[in-house]
Amino acid sequence: MSPAPFRFYEFFAGGGMARLGLGPAWTCAFANDFDPVKAQAYRANFPDAPGHFLEGDVWRLEAGDLPGQADLAWASSPCQDFSLAGSRAGLGGGRSSAFFGFWRLIEALASEGRAPELVVIENVVGLLSSRDGADFAALGLALARQGYCFGALEIDAACLLPQSRPRVFVVASRRPAPPSLVGASPFHSRAVRAAHAALPPDLAPAWTWWGLPAPLRANATLESLLEPDEAVAWHAPERTQRLLALMSPSHRARLQAQAGRAVGAVYRRTRIEGGRRVQRAEVRFDGLAGCLRTPRGGSSRQAILAVDDGRVRSRLITPREAARLMGLPDSYRLPGAATAALHVTGDGVAAPVVRWLAAGLLEPLLARPAVLAAE
Repeated sequence: MSPAPFRFYEFFAGGGMARLGLGPAWTCAFANDFDPVKAQAYRANFPDAPGHFLEGDVWRLEAGDLPGQADLAWASSPCQDFSLAGSRAGLGGGRSSAFFGFWRLIEALASEGRAPELVVIENVVGLLSSRDGADFAALGLALARQGYCFGALEIDAACLLPQSRPRVFVVASRRPAPPSLVGASPFHSRAVRAAHAALPPDLAPAWTWWGLPAPLRANATLESLLEPDEAVAWHAPERTQRLLALMSPSHRARLQAQAGRAVGAVYRRTRIEGGRRVQRAEVRFDGLAGCLRTPRGGSSRQAILAVDDGRVRSRLITPREAARLMGLPDSYRLPGAATAALHVTGDGVAAPVVRWLAAGLLEPLLARPAVLAAE
């Protein structure tokens, strides 16, 4: 069997979803995560993990821990300080400052002539606007100083999976972008355009409008990925009624409008109404789940609502269903405890999105220079 043509390092690897998305054309030369639950999931799913996976804080790594030279460094750095729902501390925040632990390694590799050709930084969309764009500008400056051109794409996993999960992918390349990979893209969202407009003028030459096309929309719906009704535990009627009581009039009307059988996803959220914080249950029947989260609070785990000719039932989403919503095969080994399994899936990157990005942009960027010159 011939070796895979591309090598990569995966930082903040979690359960290895970026690796799964990249696929067999890529060899993981090094992977790292400090979370013991995610590290255990990575080891359970990749038998070769002892040869390249290192559990621990990224700040304790040195360039010597990274073997050889990789084509790509992938970093799904902690996102809590960029999240619109979080503290918005930005790159100075305690968790997201882990990015700088990663970036000092790239700088060290560059000083040794081993910098990867490509860097991908995946995060929540709040990265683009954090501190009025100052954090994104700081990120761009760090990339440009190491000779990378860069651009951002906002990709919602809903274009490939029945889950609404918008994320920003900053793609940086040390090679000039060929004309075939530059141009208009549906992933140049309003947030991406605003982040570009807010960059300092001296970063303009480093910006690239990556021309990644949209994929054909997936046929799968939320219901198609769920377990059979008889295979899961449903809430007692009283618990379902308590959930329905949390709905606003508009969401109750949405529920009552469903005829025959309908399946929707429900989140509990805190809203400000009349100057007061009110907990609400919000339901959607558009065939999509809401964005999966890590189960840090009671409102973080989605519920499933099934309507059958007026009869309403509810239950919690299962870990296996959450894994399917991330594009993971049923052969993927989840932690035994539901909270741990949902922690791994809710904090990961959707594998099919990684595959689309790799096929449409990363792999063409790494094609031989002679091929690029002929375009």
